[in-house]
Amino acid sequence: MPTPRIRRPRSLAGQLFAMQIVLVALVVAGCAVFTYLADRRQAEEAARRQVTTATTAVAASPAVRAAVRTADPAAALQPYAEQVRRDTGVDFVTIMSPGGIRWTHPDPARIGERFMGHTAPALDGRTFSETYTGTLGPSVRAVAPVQENGAVTGLVSAGITVDVISARLSQQVAALLGMAAGALALGGVGTYLLNLRLRRHTHGMNATELSRMHDYHEAALHAVREGLLMLDGRRCVALVNDGGRELLGLRGEVVGRHVTQLGLPASLTDALMAPGPRVDEVHLTAERIVVVNSSPVSSGERRGTIVTLRDHTELLSLSGELDSVRGFAEALRSQAHEAANRLHAVVSLIELGRAEEAVEFATAELELAQALTDRVVAAVGEPVLAALLLGKAAQANEHGVELVLTDDTRLDDGLLPAGLPARDLVTILGNLIDNAVEAATGSRSTARVTVTVRAGGDGLYGDGPNGDGPGGRGGDGRGELLLRVGDSGPGVAPEAVDEVFRRGWSTKSPAAAPHGRGLGLALVQQAARRNGGTVTLGRSPAGGAEFTVRLPLRTRTPEGAPA
Repeated sequence: MPTPRIRRPRSLAGQLFAMQIVLVALVVAGCAVFTYLADRRQAEEAARRQVTTATTAVAASPAVRAAVRTADPAAALQPYAEQVRRDTGVDFVTIMSPGGIRWTHPDPARIGERFMGHTAPALDGRTFSETYTGTLGPSVRAVAPVQENGAVTGLVSAGITVDVISARLSQQVAALLGMAAGALALGGVGTYLLNLRLRRHTHGMNATELSRMHDYHEAALHAVREGLLMLDGRRCVALVNDGGRELLGLRGEVVGRHVTQLGLPASLTDALMAPGPRVDEVHLTAERIVVVNSSPVSSGERRGTIVTLRDHTELLSLSGELDSVRGFAEALRSQAHEAANRLHAVVSLIELGRAEEAVEFATAELELAQALTDRVVAAVGEPVLAALLLGKAAQANEHGVELVLTDDTRLDDGLLPAGLPARDLVTILGNLIDNAVEAATGSRSTARVTVTVRAGGDGLYGDGPNGDGPGGRGGDGRGELLLRVGDSGPGVAPEAVDEVFRRGWSTKSPAAAPHGRGLGLALVQQAARRNGGTVTLGRSPAGGAEFTVRLPLRTRTPEGAPA
């Protein structure tokens, strides 16, 4: 048994085509009926004017007046009436006595009979018209008096039969139907062409399918976590979902605004303005790291661009933590290597019988290694930062750089609020120390990196050269965490101060870093901004660069609420 075929609902374009065809047909039919009725009235009015003119002219003719006074008016008036009938195109011209006895008629046999119609208004001296059925059938006729010296001496009637009027109207109706058919055909062709275009744009879907797709479209836009940005051909925002607003930090109504008016970083704006596709490009916003993919939408001509955005802030932060862990492992490896060398030296001294020198050497090495550990642990109670500093100190020592904590470094455990992630602190301090070690390596003077880590409010930072005391940047009455890293390197050129935090800026050549550089300081600034802090660049006492990061330690509260 064959499976019954399920009939698919008619597409939206097909429904509109059928509706438009019916509408055009109704409009054309309505216009045709209206025109037919108007033409019919006009044909009757034209016939009425024609017979009235002919009747009035015959009644006013001196020849008719003279013939009426003769003994046999029919003999003189019959030829005259027939000539007038042929010349004026009417169907009959009847001249009669005031009593209604015909003197003329198209059918001579009807002469002498009584006129069939009304004559009372004409006997009163008035010309009138009417539709009446006489010997020739229904006709539109006019009756006028023949007057002489104020007396009615005869009557004249002329008329056109309704059949003749209908014949004239039929010719007009034929032309009207031809025009209506042409209008209907033209409307059908135009509607069909519009239907083809609509079918192409709606892909042959019906209204239910389009409505369902719209619902799915809206649901998908708000459900996906990835950002979606649609730009039209003029690079104005056509659509953006919730994820895109969050990743780009957009506020308010942005649909219809140009890309350059969104307040995005220059590199990200250039990527969105680019004509070609972009694949997995990493860009930094004020608070996030986003991966951008773009693809132009074209159909013969450029229609716009689809941009997808993915959040890689957490991924790169985890990558930074992984780099720190690798650094820790490398530091442990370095320390293990150094410990092995020292152990070999102690063993060799013992084998040579120099036990006292072996004890002195081992004791000195232990005191030197323990001194840095004790200094870091005593000054920095935060375990994550303490571990980071110890690891970075070992790495710096391997590069021939001395990492020194300033005397005012102090951070007790438990001071950092829960809203300040340790991950961001690792990102900030780790990148600054790495850059400082690179800058100090190979410097002419003693290669040194100085680190300051402290927390407090007014009066706790002292009156340093950077204005950290009362009245300086630290004296705002608000608890802050200060992270400062200086080096003995060559420093930053004055003309490059505004560019150091831009992604891609680096003092190293691209060949020295095959995987790209210039991301560390950008991540530092981003992490500081994300936590409501600031990053400034100055000159260290050792002559190199000095970066200062300030992070608020108190959670922001609404106005009027206790902090």
